[in-house]
Order: sequence, then structure tokens, then C-alpha cells
Amino acid sequence: MAKTVTVRVPVRIDLAGGWTDVPAYCSISPGEVINIAINRYITAEMHIDDERRIMVNYSSDMPVGSGLGTSGAMNVALLSAISGDNRAPEDIAEIAFQFEALLGNTGGRQDQWASALGGMQHLFFEGDNVTATPLNPSKEFLSWIERNLVLFDSGISHVSGDLHQNVWAKFVDGDPQIRDGLDRIRHITAEMLEAIKNESKDHFALCLHKGSWSVNLLGKEFNAPFEKLLKPLQLDESIMAWKVMGAGAGGVVGVLFDDGYDRKEVYELAEKQGWSELKWSIETQGIQRHINLHE
Repeated sequence: MAKTVTVRVPVRIDLAGGWTDVPAYCSISPGEVINIAINRYITAEMHIDDERRIMVNYSSDMPVGSGLGTSGAMNVALLSAISGDNRAPEDIAEIAFQFEALLGNTGGRQDQWASALGGMQHLFFEGDNVTATPLNPSKEFLSWIERNLVLFDSGISHVSGDLHQNVWAKFVDGDPQIRDGLDRIRHITAEMLEAIKNESKDHFALCLHKGSWSVNLLGKEFNAPFEKLLKPLQLDESIMAWKVMGAGAGGVVGVLFDDGYDRKEVYELAEKQGWSELKWSIETQGIQRHINLHE
């Protein structure tokens, strides 16, 4: 009997800690990330016909190079489709990571775990071990984040592996500024965890700001497409904070407002720059797998 296995997984936004999930760092010092799976998806569909021939198709409602972990999500979707029903999401995430590592990817594990597990996650990385802790702030605080963290796609695509290569070469060579930047990013993640647990809007915004500032220690090119435009708006308190949602140098940027802020200037800026808003909400589910049998 023919069958179709359809797997849908979410991509993610990175609130804090990105870069510290990479093995080059977390094999020496623990890394940690806080991210949110969102209602933008990668879908893999595997069709097995009556003669047991296989065809696999992908689709995405996000462009690649957006900085939302699309490559990791794509491999989670594929491997969930072909691996059977009985594997835990964490196992699928690890297999997807190892698959990418075999292809030469120097990135970390956060994208695979975010898409496999869904929701808001605090991910702790120590060597090859990952500890995932779901975060469950109040509906009111989550709603505040969803309302006020506005995502804009710059339309500038990037390849995250290329962005990572230079940073990790410097890290291996013992560059003190790179090490300092990564350590700061990791410590800010611990601060962000407290901000979320305490549901402090001001502390949440401050952690986003600190995260952006720390990424500049890794390379000013990562924030360059956004900083000269958004920093003045933050200084005059038109926005609370901003943060690139991936490795940077393009992709998606998150701009944080508070309730009651006048957003007109930011939307005018976005239109002038050719940025498009990405509507989003939190996706509480990770891997969503369905099987249809065909006569």
C-alpha cells in the first residue's frame, strides 16, 4: 500500500546565546541559548508508491538565508520523515546535527533542537550533551513579546557557514576579543533567563541590547546592515532594543517596542530599506508528523 509521510517543523527566533551552541566553544565552556519556535515552517513530504519507490519534496514558507535556522529545520523535517515513528524529537535533532556536521557545517545545535521541540526553550550545551528546559512564562508576558517584538526580513541573504568560518578560525587561534564576545553572549543568556522568569520587560529589552552589542566583538559586519539605522532610534527611545535573529550580516532583525510606542518611524524606515514584516506567533509544537495511506 502506498503512503505519504508529511512532517512539518517550525523555524526559530534567537533571543540570546546564539554562537555559544557551537561545539568549538561548548566543548571548552558550557554554552546556552534561549529561543522561540515560531509559526513559520519547513515541510518535508515523503511519498512511497506501490512499488516501494520513494520521492521526497521540501517546501518552506521562509526564504533560506533568513537567519531563522531554516537549514537545521529542513534536515529535522527530512530525517523525521524517513526515520520512522519511534524516535524521540531529541534523537532526530541530534541526527540532523550530525548529518550537517558530516557535510562540513561548523554551526551549533540550537536550530535542530528548536525545530524538533517547539515552544520557548532554554538550551544548555556542554560538549555533545544538550539539556532542554521548556520556558513557560505567563500568557500575558508571551503575548507582550508577540505583540512588541516585530520581525523584519531585510531581504539580504547570507550563508551562515561562511559567517561562522572566520570567527571560529580566530577562536581556535586564541583571539581574546572573540573569546570575550562569546563569554559575554553566554552570560547575557543567563540574564535573559532571569528576565523571562521574572517577566521583566525592561530587563528583557536590556538583554536584547547587550546581546547585539556583544556580537560586535565577534565582528562589526554582523550587525552592519541594521546598526546604523536602528541604533539612533534606540537612543531616542523610539524602540526598546533590536537584535539580529541569526548569525547576522542580513536576514531577519527583531525590533522591540513597548505597548503604546508610536511605530510609524520604524515602519517608514523599513519601507525605505525594502524590509518586509514577518507576522509571527509562538509555535508550541515541534515535529508534527502525519501518515496518509493510499489504496
